[in-house]
Amino acid sequence: MTGRSIHPLSRLFGWLVILFLAGPIVIVIGTSISNTPYLAFPPQGFTLKWYANVFNHSGFLDTFIISMEVALGGTLIALVTGLAAAYALTRYKMKIPGWYGSVFFLPFFIPEIVFGFSLLKTLIVQLQLPILPSLILGHAILCLPYMVRVIGASLSGFDFSIQEAAVSLGMHPVKAFWTIVLPNIRSGVIAGMVLAFITSLNDMAVALFLTGPGISTLPIEVFTYVQQFFDPTVSAVSVLLMGVTILVMVLIERSLGLSKTVQ
Repeated sequence: MTGRSIHPLSRLFGWLVILFLAGPIVIVIGTSISNTPYLAFPPQGFTLKWYANVFNHSGFLDTFIISMEVALGGTLIALVTGLAAAYALTRYKMKIPGWYGSVFFLPFFIPEIVFGFSLLKTLIVQLQLPILPSLILGHAILCLPYMVRVIGASLSGFDFSIQEAAVSLGMHPVKAFWTIVLPNIRSGVIAGMVLAFITSLNDMAVALFLTGPGISTLPIEVFTYVQQFFDPTVSAVSVLLMGVTILVMVLIERSLGLSKTVQ
């Protein structure tokens, strides 16, 4: 029995979607290798000097290190908090008021400029925290909704009676969570971490309010560079940033492993 053929319009629509998603990436990569002192596409000639310029510019390297620290720190804090929140909201949803879960999604609905200003006033002005911890906490709050949403979706299909059976047979509740619940939601944890890391690494609106003298993030440094120069260096930074994101995703997949997820 042969399957139904795909309608030509469906094929066309599929290719248009792929073109819409991949088009900007192709343009950025093309402009990053253009042998012109300005952004040009299609690329005119071929050169890698703009990539060399990225490494020769100390501001890019310094802010990249800070961005990685902030992204990793914010992702880990959001992971611990979001995992606990998603577990409680799913496991005890009959006992927790329905509005309580909406609190974790407030960063989705508040404009980022207002959200960043609120963090500035709370963390730095009132609590007087140092800039770097404030950045990490701010990005952790920004990434928390992704963790709660994605991990909660994974937990919604989990049968908690398995965990209850293990506890009733003498297993400690914490051990039951780590050995039974967590392996079954590993794919959701990985997806939440990737979304949180990418969001934190590319955020500028929140970081704009929480940075200070000597401490900045890569998106802000790129924005400052564009105000002064208009060469393809910014495209080279974008390509390298995409490469780092892909590398982090591969490392997370290899260490936690979607293929290792318990079915």
